[in-house]
Amino acid sequence: MKPHLLKVQLKPESSITISKVDNFYNQWHFHPEIELIYIHKGRGTRFIGNDVYRFERDELCLVGSNLAHMWRCDPEYFTENSKLKLDVTVIYFHHDFLGDKFFNIPELKNIDSLLEKAKQGIKITGNTKLQVKELISKLSRAKGLERITTLLAILEKIAFSKEKEYINTIYHPEKVEKSEAHRLNSVFQYISDNFQRKITLTEIASIANLSAKAFCRYFKSKTSKTFNNFLLEVKVAHACNLILEKDMTIYEVCYDSGFNNLSNFNRYFKKLMNKTPLEFKKEHRLLRE
Repeated sequence: MKPHLLKVQLKPESSITISKVDNFYNQWHFHPEIELIYIHKGRGTRFIGNDVYRFERDELCLVGSNLAHMWRCDPEYFTENSKLKLDVTVIYFHHDFLGDKFFNIPELKNIDSLLEKAKQGIKITGNTKLQVKELISKLSRAKGLERITTLLAILEKIAFSKEKEYINTIYHPEKVEKSEAHRLNSVFQYISDNFQRKITLTEIASIANLSAKAFCRYFKSKTSKTFNNFLLEVKVAHACNLILEKDMTIYEVCYDSGFNNLSNFNRYFKKLMNKTPLEFKKEHRLLRE
């Protein structure tokens, strides 16, 4: 994998770039541009700052400047003859796309605050998400001044809404050097490919070319989490997907997600999701009915 500070290709004729994509740049990366991303179709695991969680269709997130992130579709999307499709709208813009002092005026202080808080990552939900979805559709057709006013309308809608969740409540993004991005990419890729079996500390440390002790310090410094806790989050995220998408028993989900016994699975799932796997399954069933 090549290390990347991702260079977003902004169009010279516009300060806002909006595009439809059918695949992700699925390496751990960051960029100075703010990113508003709407998942029309697709599912997988998202890594934003020090958070690992599932993403599903109809998800809307605002990712702040230089916040390290990665989106990865489930393995089924990459199998031969797969009919699963990804459909995503991504909008990029700079905090100062209207000038470095534009958002300093009193009328826009809430948007200025929103763009700063976006460095934690924000998930937009509820009726606000539906309204923003319509505005995104309008933005994709807009030209000239209408593009600016529509984006401002989107940001204002999010800024004043209570229907948003901060993804990293204690995360403080910092610029990741290219060599470190490469190393983290390798570690994340290895975890993603092997989490369903036991990954030893020595094994994962060797991927980063570090001793086990040095790797523990390194991983904690870059993610604010221990390796074991991070690995558990990946496993639970996979379990959530199986419960949501597959007709499997909790026992089957447990072992397919890399847990070696049902007791541990239930305990860690509840710790991360605030409910047991069975409660999660029943809740989802009620939402679908």
